[in-house]
Amino acid sequence: MKAAVLQLSAQGMSSTKLYNYIRIAHKKGVKVLLLGEYILNPFFKELQTLTISMIKEQGLHQSKILRELSIKYNMTIIAPLILVKKQNVYKTIAKFSPSSTSYYQQQLLINYAHWNEEKFFNNDIKTIVAPLIFKIDGFKFAVMSGFELHFDKIFEQISSKNIDCILLPSVSTFDSFERWKALILSRAFTQNCYILRANRIGEYIDKEFSWKFYGDSLLASPNGELLEHLGNKEELMIVDMSHTEVVYARRTWGFKEAINKRNSL
Repeated sequence: MKAAVLQLSAQGMSSTKLYNYIRIAHKKGVKVLLLGEYILNPFFKELQTLTISMIKEQGLHQSKILRELSIKYNMTIIAPLILVKKQNVYKTIAKFSPSSTSYYQQQLLINYAHWNEEKFFNNDIKTIVAPLIFKIDGFKFAVMSGFELHFDKIFEQISSKNIDCILLPSVSTFDSFERWKALILSRAFTQNCYILRANRIGEYIDKEFSWKFYGDSLLASPNGELLEHLGNKEELMIVDMSHTEVVYARRTWGFKEAINKRNSL
Protein backbone atom coordinates (compact mmCIF):
# COMPACT_ATOMS: atom_id res chain seq x y z
CA MET A 1 0.00 0.00 0.00
CA LYS A 2 1.48 3.32 -1.07
CA ALA A 3 0.43 6.29 1.08
CA ALA A 4 1.68 9.80 1.70
CA VAL A 5 1.79 12.56 4.30
CA LEU A 6 1.62 16.17 3.20
CA GLN A 7 3.36 18.26 5.87
CA LEU A 8 2.24 21.88 5.59
CA SER A 9 1.54 25.02 7.56
CA ALA A 10 -1.98 26.50 7.61
CA GLN A 11 -3.20 27.09 4.04
CA GLY A 12 -6.38 29.08 4.64
CA MET A 13 -8.62 29.21 1.56
CA SER A 14 -5.75 28.66 -0.88
CA SER A 15 -5.64 25.34 -2.75
CA THR A 16 -2.57 25.83 -4.93
CA LYS A 17 -0.19 23.71 -2.88
CA LEU A 18 -2.80 20.98 -2.44
CA TYR A 19 -3.23 20.75 -6.21
CA ASN A 20 0.51 20.63 -6.83
CA TYR A 21 1.38 18.04 -4.18
CA ILE A 22 -1.61 15.80 -4.90
CA ARG A 23 -0.67 15.77 -8.58
CA ILE A 24 2.85 14.63 -7.61
CA ALA A 25 1.48 11.98 -5.24
CA HIS A 26 -0.82 10.68 -7.97
CA LYS A 27 2.10 10.28 -10.38
CA LYS A 28 3.91 8.24 -7.70
CA GLY A 29 0.96 5.86 -7.30
CA VAL A 30 -0.23 7.09 -3.90
CA LYS A 31 -3.65 5.76 -2.91
CA VAL A 32 -4.09 7.48 0.48
CA LEU A 33 -3.00 11.02 1.37
CA LEU A 34 -2.96 12.26 4.98
CA LEU A 35 -2.99 15.90 6.16
CA GLY A 36 -2.26 17.23 9.65
CA GLU A 37 -4.65 19.15 11.91
CA TYR A 38 -5.38 22.87 11.39
CA ILE A 39 -3.95 23.00 7.89
CA LEU A 40 -7.18 23.66 6.02
CA ASN A 41 -8.61 25.75 8.88
CA PRO A 42 -6.91 28.32 11.11
CA PHE A 43 -5.41 27.07 14.38
CA PHE A 44 -7.81 26.61 17.29
CA LYS A 45 -6.81 29.86 19.01
CA GLU A 46 -7.46 31.78 15.79
CA LEU A 47 -10.82 30.08 15.28
CA GLN A 48 -11.98 31.59 18.55
CA THR A 49 -11.77 35.06 16.96
CA LEU A 50 -13.77 34.18 13.82
CA THR A 51 -17.49 34.35 13.19
CA ILE A 52 -19.52 31.16 12.79
CA SER A 53 -20.36 32.13 9.21
CA MET A 54 -16.67 32.52 8.31
CA ILE A 55 -15.78 29.13 9.82
CA LYS A 56 -18.67 27.55 7.93
CA GLU A 57 -17.58 29.09 4.64
CA GLN A 58 -14.04 27.74 5.06
CA GLY A 59 -15.27 24.23 5.84
CA LEU A 60 -17.61 24.10 2.85
CA HIS A 61 -14.96 25.49 0.51
CA GLN A 62 -12.28 23.01 1.57
CA SER A 63 -14.71 20.08 1.45
CA LYS A 64 -15.61 20.96 -2.12
CA ILE A 65 -11.98 21.24 -3.19
CA LEU A 66 -10.92 17.97 -1.57
CA ARG A 67 -13.89 16.09 -2.99
CA GLU A 68 -12.98 17.27 -6.48
CA LEU A 69 -9.30 16.38 -6.02
CA SER A 70 -10.16 12.91 -4.73
CA ILE A 71 -12.27 12.17 -7.80
CA LYS A 72 -9.85 13.72 -10.29
CA TYR A 73 -6.81 11.84 -9.00
CA ASN A 74 -8.57 8.65 -7.84
CA MET A 75 -7.14 9.08 -4.35
CA THR A 76 -8.51 8.83 -0.81
CA ILE A 77 -7.71 12.00 1.16
CA ILE A 78 -7.86 12.14 4.97
CA ALA A 79 -8.16 15.72 6.17
CA PRO A 80 -9.08 17.24 9.55
CA LEU A 81 -11.79 19.86 9.00
CA ILE A 82 -13.78 22.25 11.16
CA LEU A 83 -17.44 22.05 10.13
CA VAL A 84 -20.53 24.00 11.14
CA LYS A 85 -24.03 22.51 11.42
CA LYS A 86 -26.96 24.55 12.72
CA GLN A 87 -24.60 27.14 14.22
CA ASN A 88 -22.64 24.45 16.09
CA VAL A 89 -18.93 24.02 15.40
CA TYR A 90 -17.50 20.50 15.17
CA LYS A 91 -13.96 19.20 14.98
CA THR A 92 -13.93 16.35 12.48
CA ILE A 93 -11.68 14.25 10.28
CA ALA A 94 -13.02 13.88 6.76
CA LYS A 95 -12.43 10.97 4.41
CA PHE A 96 -12.78 11.90 0.75
CA SER A 97 -12.75 8.94 -1.64
CA PRO A 98 -13.61 8.93 -5.34
CA SER A 99 -16.99 7.32 -4.59
CA SER A 100 -18.03 8.80 -1.23
CA THR A 101 -17.35 11.25 1.60
CA SER A 102 -17.58 10.49 5.31
CA TYR A 103 -16.80 12.37 8.49
CA TYR A 104 -15.45 11.22 11.86
CA GLN A 105 -16.35 13.45 14.77
CA GLN A 106 -13.39 13.53 17.15
CA GLN A 107 -14.47 11.85 20.39
CA LEU A 108 -11.83 13.09 22.85
CA LEU A 109 -10.65 16.69 22.71
CA ILE A 110 -7.96 18.60 24.56
CA ASN A 111 -9.42 20.33 27.63
CA TYR A 112 -6.50 22.20 29.24
CA ALA A 113 -6.77 25.76 30.49
CA HIS A 114 -4.51 27.16 27.73
CA TRP A 115 -5.96 24.91 25.01
CA ASN A 116 -9.59 23.96 25.63
CA GLU A 117 -11.02 22.47 22.46
CA GLU A 118 -13.64 20.54 24.41
CA LYS A 119 -15.19 23.80 25.61
CA PHE A 120 -15.10 25.54 22.20
CA PHE A 121 -16.34 22.76 19.93
CA ASN A 122 -19.76 21.13 20.10
CA ASN A 123 -18.56 17.56 19.67
CA ASP A 124 -20.75 15.06 21.51
CA ILE A 125 -19.54 13.72 24.85
CA LYS A 126 -20.68 10.11 24.87
CA THR A 127 -19.52 6.51 25.20
CA ILE A 128 -16.36 5.82 23.21
CA VAL A 129 -16.92 3.91 19.97
CA ALA A 130 -14.59 2.69 17.22
CA PRO A 131 -13.06 5.48 15.11
CA LEU A 132 -13.44 5.66 11.35
CA ILE A 133 -12.37 2.37 9.68
CA PHE A 134 -12.13 1.65 5.96
CA LYS A 135 -10.39 -0.64 3.46
CA ILE A 136 -8.52 -0.01 0.23
CA ASP A 137 -7.45 -3.04 -1.80
CA GLY A 138 -7.79 -5.25 1.28
CA PHE A 139 -5.58 -2.98 3.41
CA LYS A 140 -7.48 -1.83 6.51
CA PHE A 141 -7.11 1.67 7.95
CA ALA A 142 -8.35 3.32 11.13
CA VAL A 143 -8.43 7.10 11.57
CA MET A 144 -8.11 8.90 14.89
CA SER A 145 -6.86 12.28 16.07
CA GLY A 146 -3.45 12.69 17.62
CA PHE A 147 -4.89 13.43 21.06
CA GLU A 148 -6.99 10.26 20.97
CA LEU A 149 -3.83 8.17 20.72
CA HIS A 150 -3.38 8.64 24.48
CA PHE A 151 -6.51 6.69 25.43
CA ASP A 152 -6.63 2.92 25.89
CA LYS A 153 -10.41 3.01 25.51
CA ILE A 154 -10.07 3.88 21.83
CA PHE A 155 -7.78 0.92 21.29
CA GLU A 156 -10.23 -1.41 23.01
CA GLN A 157 -12.64 -0.56 20.20
CA ILE A 158 -10.22 -1.51 17.41
CA SER A 159 -8.18 -4.35 18.96
CA SER A 160 -10.33 -7.01 17.27
CA LYS A 161 -10.58 -5.18 13.92
CA ASN A 162 -7.18 -6.29 12.54
CA ILE A 163 -6.15 -2.79 11.51
CA ASP A 164 -3.13 -2.59 9.20
CA CYS A 165 -2.48 1.13 9.65
CA ILE A 166 -3.67 3.91 11.95
CA LEU A 167 -3.80 7.28 10.21
CA LEU A 168 -2.98 9.94 12.78
CA PRO A 169 -3.38 13.64 11.95
CA SER A 170 -1.93 15.79 14.74
CA VAL A 171 -1.03 19.34 15.74
CA SER A 172 1.82 18.76 18.21
CA THR A 173 3.81 21.67 19.60
CA PHE A 174 5.85 22.90 22.62
CA ASP A 175 8.94 20.72 21.90
CA SER A 176 6.99 17.53 22.59
CA PHE A 177 8.45 15.55 19.67
CA GLU A 178 10.39 12.99 21.76
CA ARG A 179 7.33 12.17 23.87
CA TRP A 180 5.12 11.88 20.81
CA LYS A 181 7.63 9.69 19.01
CA ALA A 182 7.84 7.33 22.00
CA LEU A 183 4.04 7.14 22.27
CA ILE A 184 3.53 6.45 18.57
CA LEU A 185 6.22 3.76 18.41
CA SER A 186 4.83 2.10 21.55
CA ARG A 187 1.27 2.04 20.22
CA ALA A 188 2.43 0.69 16.86
CA PHE A 189 4.30 -2.11 18.63
CA THR A 190 1.55 -3.13 21.05
CA GLN A 191 -1.05 -3.07 18.26
CA ASN A 192 1.35 -4.61 15.69
CA CYS A 193 0.23 -2.17 13.01
CA TYR A 194 1.68 0.78 11.12
CA ILE A 195 1.00 4.28 12.40
CA LEU A 196 1.28 7.07 9.85
CA ARG A 197 1.39 10.41 11.64
CA ALA A 198 0.98 13.82 9.99
CA ASN A 199 1.93 16.90 11.98
CA ARG A 200 1.71 20.48 10.77
CA ILE A 201 4.45 23.08 10.68
CA GLY A 202 4.44 26.84 11.21
CA GLU A 203 3.89 29.06 14.24
CA TYR A 204 1.10 30.85 16.06
CA ILE A 205 1.92 33.53 18.64
CA ASP A 206 -0.48 34.89 21.25
CA LYS A 207 0.04 36.97 24.39
CA GLU A 208 1.17 33.98 26.48
CA PHE A 209 2.72 31.39 24.21
CA SER A 210 4.60 30.81 20.99
CA TRP A 211 3.01 27.72 19.46
CA LYS A 212 5.73 26.25 17.23
CA PHE A 213 4.49 23.29 15.21
CA TYR A 214 7.56 21.20 14.53
CA GLY A 215 6.50 18.69 11.88
CA ASP A 216 8.25 15.35 12.49
CA SER A 217 5.58 13.49 10.52
CA LEU A 218 6.53 9.83 10.59
CA LEU A 219 5.80 6.20 9.82
CA ALA A 220 6.09 3.60 12.61
CA SER A 221 6.31 -0.10 11.78
CA PRO A 222 4.25 -2.98 13.25
CA ASN A 223 7.39 -3.83 15.24
CA GLY A 224 7.54 -0.37 16.81
CA GLU A 225 10.40 0.88 14.65
CA LEU A 226 10.77 4.32 13.11
CA LEU A 227 10.76 3.74 9.35
CA GLU A 228 10.46 7.26 7.92
CA HIS A 229 10.20 10.78 9.30
CA LEU A 230 10.36 14.39 8.19
CA GLY A 231 12.02 17.44 9.68
CA ASN A 232 10.31 20.78 10.28
CA LYS A 233 9.94 21.91 6.66
CA GLU A 234 7.16 21.72 4.09
CA GLU A 235 7.43 18.33 2.47
CA LEU A 236 5.64 15.36 0.92
CA MET A 237 6.55 11.96 2.42
CA ILE A 238 5.61 8.89 0.36
CA VAL A 239 5.70 5.51 2.12
CA ASP A 240 5.12 1.84 1.29
CA MET A 241 3.31 -0.45 3.73
CA SER A 242 2.77 -4.20 3.56
CA HIS A 243 -0.11 -6.27 4.93
CA THR A 244 2.30 -9.20 5.02
CA GLU A 245 4.55 -7.31 7.46
CA VAL A 246 1.58 -6.69 9.76
CA VAL A 247 0.60 -10.37 9.76
CA TYR A 248 4.20 -11.42 10.39
CA ALA A 249 4.56 -9.05 13.36
CA ARG A 250 1.34 -10.35 14.93
CA ARG A 251 2.44 -13.96 14.54
CA THR A 252 5.90 -13.19 15.90
CA TRP A 253 4.76 -11.42 19.07
CA GLY A 254 1.44 -13.19 19.63
CA PHE A 255 -0.22 -10.36 21.54
CA LYS A 256 -3.60 -10.75 19.85
CA GLU A 257 -3.46 -14.52 20.04
CA ALA A 258 -2.98 -14.36 23.81
CA ILE A 259 -6.05 -12.13 24.20
CA ASN A 260 -8.18 -14.14 21.77
CA LYS A 261 -7.56 -17.32 23.75
CA ARG A 262 -8.91 -15.71 26.87
CA ASN A 263 -11.84 -14.02 25.15
CA SER A 264 -13.11 -17.44 24.08
CA LEU A 265 -13.19 -18.82 27.65
